[in-house]
Amino acid sequence: MAPKRPVALVTGASSGIGEATALALVEAGFEVIGTSRNTSKVTPRDGVTYLDLDVSSDTSVATLVQQVIDQFGRIDVLINNAGIGSSGATEESSLAQHQHVFDINVFGVIRMTKAVLPHMRAQGRGRIINLSSIYGFIPQPYMAAYIASKHAVEGYSESVDHEVREFGVRVLLVQPGGTSTAFEGNLVQPDTPLPAYAQQRRLVDQLVAEAVTGGDAPIVVARTIVTAATARKPRLRSTAGSLARRLSLLRRIAPARVFDQQIRKFNKLAA
Repeated sequence: MAPKRPVALVTGASSGIGEATALALVEAGFEVIGTSRNTSKVTPRDGVTYLDLDVSSDTSVATLVQQVIDQFGRIDVLINNAGIGSSGATEESSLAQHQHVFDINVFGVIRMTKAVLPHMRAQGRGRIINLSSIYGFIPQPYMAAYIASKHAVEGYSESVDHEVREFGVRVLLVQPGGTSTAFEGNLVQPDTPLPAYAQQRRLVDQLVAEAVTGGDAPIVVARTIVTAATARKPRLRSTAGSLARRLSLLRRIAPARVFDQQIRKFNKLAA
């Protein structure tokens, strides 16, 4: 028998934004399934059922989605939160490293979306909420693969939202700013570091680490996700936190030359 409560599936729920989102959804009245690559290492949380998932594996994704449907009867909300960051100049990183970032951040989102859409379309309702970033709408040197992946998620999400809206399904984006998580400790580092970029790379890594350390608590993002999951008329894009809101406004209204200068100034790059 399907549960009376709506069912939410959260990828990357073992820590950070994913964990906070799973707990916030429980509080909001959802039956929550949280995923992790290795749930044996996850601290159990009341109200959250943890299942293993590798978003870079077609088989793992298909198995997990079918398991959730079999056990809980339906999936009302999917939060695509699992992701990975990258560091280094693009010249310093191999194509294989770039492909690894895209396989998780972009194709992971696509795999999960394709797996749940037939079910959501058949039931006539559903929401897919994809975690983008301020880096989904601004550039950031020395993180090009990650930034490109978030830009791709933005375009994919908006396009698919138009495809499925007539079936009662929405595909939405949440755009956090700096968030206090372990993000900077899990960056894919360049496999062919070059002396020409070493000093600037270290500086940018430090700036990113400071932005994360001083960023919003994960619950700030989680609350925005819950709003996207429950609002009667949700917004296609929702910024999470004051920094994200300011940067989104600046990107829309600032002349291109001024915005370009601000990016270089923040990253302490030569004018």
